Amino acid sequence: MSDPILAIVVPCYNEEEVLPETIGRLRALREELIEERLISPKSALLFVDDGSRDSTWKLIYKASLRYPEVKGLKLARNAGHQNALLAGLFAAKAHADCLVSIDADLQDDVSAIREFVQKFREGYDIVYGVRRRRDTDTGFKRHTAQGFYRLMKMFGVDLVYNHADYRLMSRRAVDALEQFGEVNLFLRGIVPLLGFRSTAVYYDRKERLAGQTKYPLKKMISFALDGVTSFSVTPIRFISLIGLFSFVISLAFGAYFLFLKWAGHTATGWTSLITSIWLLGGLQLMALGLIGEYIGKMYKETKRRPRYIVDLDLWNWPLPQRLSSAADELEALKPAGGPLKK
Repeated sequence: MSDPILAIVVPCYNEEEVLPETIGRLRALREELIEERLISPKSALLFVDDGSRDSTWKLIYKASLRYPEVKGLKLARNAGHQNALLAGLFAAKAHADCLVSIDADLQDDVSAIREFVQKFREGYDIVYGVRRRRDTDTGFKRHTAQGFYRLMKMFGVDLVYNHADYRLMSRRAVDALEQFGEVNLFLRGIVPLLGFRSTAVYYDRKERLAGQTKYPLKKMISFALDGVTSFSVTPIRFISLIGLFSFVISLAFGAYFLFLKWAGHTATGWTSLITSIWLLGGLQLMALGLIGEYIGKMYKETKRRPRYIVDLDLWNWPLPQRLSSAADELEALKPAGGPLKK
């Protein structure tokens, strides 16, 4: 087969500290893969600015002007990591035979992309990057992540263990992914549903090179909740089972207290009464909250709002580059004594 065109998609949010190093390493890897005849010289890097508040877009724009293989996509506002990743994949798929998604923090080993491409050339449409270990994570994050995978498996969701969003997808796999129209798109669960031939590449995850993690505890909990409620109704069934169990227990206690009354051994107990009220009240609030989470997702889906809005696309609409070049040419034509006169 001819050398495939590879697009490496990198979602970025406030990554000005690490981005120059990321661009340099990915450009160097691209050159190596081209020299090894694994990918085509038309291969490119697409950096997606997810509404950053720092100089991330300026760095992407300057790199795109300096290096023709570097492309930029700017979203109008912060749409979230998953949506920024989708925006990059959908924008790049028309120009590539295969696409690799990787975070900008360089924790994922970029050298694994070489094996990704080799697997693609062997006929795999999806190649998952899977961590061998989680040594670089804190103990809390490691145990909560493992608990999340176990929980999702218990709920019947097919996830690749220790896989995040570091993967290769063929163009036809991304075309299939684009057919999923839901707003709440949980990629780690959706991609295995595509059904194309897939395999895994194992790598060692590194420490973050610079900057701060974009997944604090609050976002991790929200992400896990989105994953559970997007793919399974088991939590609602679980609440129903708890309600049924509580009903059976209440019948048993009711029969027991009636027996005490008939036997003349009744006694008032505030502790048991208050405990029962708080227990049942807590269970009801949990059930209402969980049902509300599902109803909220239905509400978002029915509005059919776009997942993201593209502000600038320097790959499919390279107008800003042309304007910049024209401005540079005009600047060069100005006389040394001052501006051009009409």
